[in-house]
Amino acid sequence: MVNYFQAPAKPALDAAFGALADPTRRAILARLALGEATVTELAAPFPVSLPAVSKHLRVLESAGLLRREIDGRVHRCRLAPQPMKDAAAWIETYKIFWEAQFDSLANYLQTGQSTSSELESPKPKPAVQKKRRNQHGHTTK
Repeated sequence: MVNYFQAPAKPALDAAFGALADPTRRAILARLALGEATVTELAAPFPVSLPAVSKHLRVLESAGLLRREIDGRVHRCRLAPQPMKDAAAWIETYKIFWEAQFDSLANYLQTGQSTSSELESPKPKPAVQKKRRNQHGHTTK
């Protein structure tokens, strides 16, 4: 049985990435990055109903990516940056890793040599010759 390392669960990070997975929600966040907006203003550029946009806003709100203030019948939304900062920090740890890998690859391609800390191709396994059976059931090479 193979046992893979599993990072500790981070529900807030999972919720942020889930919310960011949708292009409509990303567009809403891009608009909110410019400043506070009402739900009606946020819904205007999209060819979907106001309830559909409200559903997107609830996903963003539950992920902590936006804050909503209610003033009578007007709902004002603003960006809440902390979950985005957390997601960016998580991505940054992998960015550092991949940049080091790409640097090693570039060095290998430029010099044509590899050190033990750089990328190395796995050694090929020797070919195994299969035994065959003839029409009489006897084993042949």
